[in-house]
Amino acid sequence: MLRSEPSGRQMIPHSAALRCLLVLSLASAILGLGERLGPKECEDLGFTGLALCSDCNTLGEYVKDKELVSDCRKCCSEDSDDSLSKVTFSGAILEVCMRKLMFYPEVAAFIEEEKDEFSYVKFKYAFASPPKLIMLDSEGNEKETIRIDNWKREHIQQFLKEKVKPGVSVS
Repeated sequence: MLRSEPSGRQMIPHSAALRCLLVLSLASAILGLGERLGPKECEDLGFTGLALCSDCNTLGEYVKDKELVSDCRKCCSEDSDDSLSKVTFSGAILEVCMRKLMFYPEVAAFIEEEKDEFSYVKFKYAFASPPKLIMLDSEGNEKETIRIDNWKREHIQQFLKEKVKPGVSVS
């Protein structure tokens, strides 16, 4: 029921307004509408380098964890018509802590068995570093960082084949 103010305007009762706000908040949370995380939160989740939302779609094809894909969408940028996941890099560095490597058998297997096929990937051992790919431009400058803690070896291979074009400038 609407109430009138002394000025003659009608007001919605507080409880109805609160119910509407609660319903909108829940709908937004369920659908993930407009919720974006800051750079620090995204880095903590391991999404510092997945810049385009289409990359989250690709992630969803490889990893069937809906919560992980949802977190990815909170950190991505909308694709523009001319970019559509065409971002490529000239090289990459796979950085990991040598002491932690035993906890990441897929990453260790990639390093041991695939290093010859991916000659444009350099390996860097850094104390306490989680496994990550540091994507490089044509001048060797770091452009993006992507944590690969839970990636399988074949996912690392596929990602590098799609995203790294040695000798090509970054698009």
